[in-house]
Amino acid sequence: MLSLTYGLTKTMNFNNVFRWHFPFLLLLLVFARSVSADTLLVLGDSLSAGYRMSATAAWPSLLNEKWQKKPAVVNASISGDTATQGLARLPSLLKQHRPQWVLIELGGNDGLRGFSPQQIEQDLRKIITTVKAADAKPLLMQVRLPANYGRRYTEAFSGIYPALAKEYAIPLVPFFMEQVYLKPEWMQQDGIHPNPAAQPFISGLMAQELAPLVKHE
Repeated sequence: MLSLTYGLTKTMNFNNVFRWHFPFLLLLLVFARSVSADTLLVLGDSLSAGYRMSATAAWPSLLNEKWQKKPAVVNASISGDTATQGLARLPSLLKQHRPQWVLIELGGNDGLRGFSPQQIEQDLRKIITTVKAADAKPLLMQVRLPANYGRRYTEAFSGIYPALAKEYAIPLVPFFMEQVYLKPEWMQQDGIHPNPAAQPFISGLMAQELAPLVKHE
């Protein structure tokens, strides 16, 4: 009888403690989710990865310092990535960082390799829908190709981005390279990638463009 009474008392005490502490635990979980979600994930290629330079010198790292991690900027860009490769990496990145916003800066390598605009659009579409399914907000960066790729192809390529932005009602962020190209001293010898000297300018430009979209004060 003593053991039965003792067991019932423990159960009642546990239920009582759980009942009174459950709201607090739930609030704690919600708070933890909100803190971890206050993140901007940059999903890009070499233009954002910091090609041939330290990752800490790339514009997303400089932006993270400028904003003092409010929100935190996580650079998940990899040099050489196509939209297909970015899409393949995306689910694990979303699970790991649980971002509130995802800046999509992809497609340039696809265009430089002459991939069909239809395939590029399909991959970018899947990236956008995957981000949305994770309750994050996609921000799509306009990407353009050099004029020597031919007018017909470059126009078809560049048209992908505003069409998707309109279809999904998401922000279309200007392509920062359009201003960097105007300064030869900001370009690497390959004529494609910005050098370290260009990164502070890009960071400032992106801060100006992204601040209204990610609620940075």
